[in-house]
Amino acid sequence: MGADPYAAPRLTSAMLVGALRRRVAAEGGFATILVKGDEISGVILVQTLEKGQESGLFERVPNLDGGYALMRCGPAPEEGPEAMTQYMARRRRSDPDLWVVELDVPEAERFAAETIC
Repeated sequence: MGADPYAAPRLTSAMLVGALRRRVAAEGGFATILVKGDEISGVILVQTLEKGQESGLFERVPNLDGGYALMRCGPAPEEGPEAMTQYMARRRRSDPDLWVVELDVPEAERFAAETIC
């Protein structure tokens, strides 16, 4: 069986991350790639900050409609940076194709949801 000719084309992980970085920069925020993953289909984690204060970690996951959603993952910000470092190390060991993108902009979660979902 061949590929479904009616299937909607999907943007690559690299394209989604690039669009997210441009969108945040256009709003005066800062976006950086902490870990570069697989260009085509790497899982994308978004670490959100506002004025340098961590506000959460989100993962792009498939939803039941065939699209994507952002889901909160990892330790809560109040658990501290060491908990986040350990979580990221575990995730990278289990998935070396993983992307980690840090956003420092007001309403960072909203930017990520609008861009990569």
